[in-house]
Amino acid sequence: MKLLRGFLWLLGFQLLGHVVVELLSLPVSHAMAGLLLLLAWLLVKRRLNESVATASQALIPLLAMLIMPGVVGVFFVIDEFAGHWMAIMVALGVGTFLSVLTTLWLMRRFMPEEAANADARRREP
Repeated sequence: MKLLRGFLWLLGFQLLGHVVVELLSLPVSHAMAGLLLLLAWLLVKRRLNESVATASQALIPLLAMLIMPGVVGVFFVIDEFAGHWMAIMVALGVGTFLSVLTTLWLMRRFMPEEAANADARRREP
């Protein structure tokens, strides 16, 4: 039941993001607005909802599949990219580097100290 409740929370925030983007005519995707609203809600509450955590953990293995529709959608507008390949490659390279760097920084910032020490001990010969 926690999993279903968590999915409903996530869906609710996505729908709320859709409403906010449409009402304010923001140049942001509906899902991103929903995630930002969820982040704001979690920061205000100062604790993670157990249902949302359960649903989020279930979605992590499917992350690549959730990204796939956006990647496939690029092929429908491929003609619009003609002549801009260098800019696209630089943007992809810099964006990938920055996202990996940000993920590493967040992981190190929020990982419990005991887990970080245990991980370091496993890597030592």
